[in-house]
Amino acid sequence: MNSPRYTPEFKEEAVRQIVDRGYSVAEVSERLGVSAHSLYKWIKAIKPDKSDARAAELVQAKSEILNLRAQLRRTEEERDILKKAARYFAREPE
Repeated sequence: MNSPRYTPEFKEEAVRQIVDRGYSVAEVSERLGVSAHSLYKWIKAIKPDKSDARAAELVQAKSEILNLRAQLRRTEEERDILKKAARYFAREPE
């Protein structure tokens, strides 16, 4: 028994219905008469690999965290200086 051959356009549209339009694999499988297993394979083959994008996002997030930590450190130092100055001026009568 030969399995039916589907065109690349057909596969892309099936994947688009799942990924972009939010239909479930079961819905699309039943409607198009394609096995869920085939749909999962098509999704994996057509969907772009997001590992590079995730890596870039992680690097960007790490950089932002480091910048925010440095900013927090500076702000805490400024606060401590202001506290010391307030104590100093509170003790000294003019």
